[in-house]
Amino acid sequence: MAVRDLRLKSILCVVGLGATLLLAVTGGACWLLYQRLDDNIRTDEKTARALATDHGSRPRAVADGAENILLLGSDREGNYGGERSDTTILLHLSADRRSASLVSVPRDMMVHIPSCPRPDGTRSRAQYAQFNWAFMFGGAACAIRTFENLTGVRVDHHLVVEFTGFEKVVDAVGGVEVKVHEPMSVPDSTVELSPGRQLLRGDQALVFVRARTGVGDGSDLQRIERQKAFIKDLLRELRGSGTLANPTRLYPVLNAVTSSLVADSGLDSLGELYGLVEGARGIAPKRTSLVTIPCNPAYSGGYTMIEDQAQELFKALREDKPLPKGLYNAYANTQDQLS
Repeated sequence: MAVRDLRLKSILCVVGLGATLLLAVTGGACWLLYQRLDDNIRTDEKTARALATDHGSRPRAVADGAENILLLGSDREGNYGGERSDTTILLHLSADRRSASLVSVPRDMMVHIPSCPRPDGTRSRAQYAQFNWAFMFGGAACAIRTFENLTGVRVDHHLVVEFTGFEKVVDAVGGVEVKVHEPMSVPDSTVELSPGRQLLRGDQALVFVRARTGVGDGSDLQRIERQKAFIKDLLRELRGSGTLANPTRLYPVLNAVTSSLVADSGLDSLGELYGLVEGARGIAPKRTSLVTIPCNPAYSGGYTMIEDQAQELFKALREDKPLPKGLYNAYANTQDQLS
């Protein structure tokens, strides 16, 4: 009996040691994967320094608890310098985290761009120009300052997403099914799309959301409508495919996202990004609005804001109130709801 008890204890010790080693190895692997994702995200120290230089010119936050994150799509990899931000979207999360708004800024909208610090220590001159020129003049900091001057909305955080990363995200989810409304044959691209519902891989999706020439009227507002439609389809794919609940499928998506991000010091870690997502997790799709700053074509090219409607929108964002209904622009009624 004593021998049997000893053997049983020995077996239990071996099993326990094996389980401990397995947990240690698994935990170590998870930690390494977490660290790899965390290390992917680059901190935008340059923008922080530039914003600190002009901190006295920035608006103050009005609504406690609400968060405003400016999402900027960079058209090139690497350090800022010569590239522009073709896509600019403000993500507004309400203080109670019961609603969210995504506000698109037309890249060709004419705005007053302030004087901004440059990397070489000089400053750009203040001028009236298209919104996306701000990024070219002074990187993300100048785009943020221009947006804040335009809207009076304090930007709490910002994320710069490189377009090469966008392709990787789409490929990581296995492609996104969209509805192509008309033939697309974009100059300097091998991608051609026919009308109808179809699954787009990363390079096709990038052409779909960025193209202006070779499709429709070539307007920036039309492109924004396609971008909003794509965002809805991408979110639907993530929710419906089970990717978010499957670690094997989720990791490639997270790796693609984090490797394409440059973030401020408040969002430059996986934990901080997770906290942001977790806070917004309970927001129902029907309480998420996608809008575009109301504007009309300008006689000299580009767009000009519809002042009264735009100011009503900006006031609602500043005060964390429901967005006004029936926002208008010359291309389409740009207020929409995720479904």
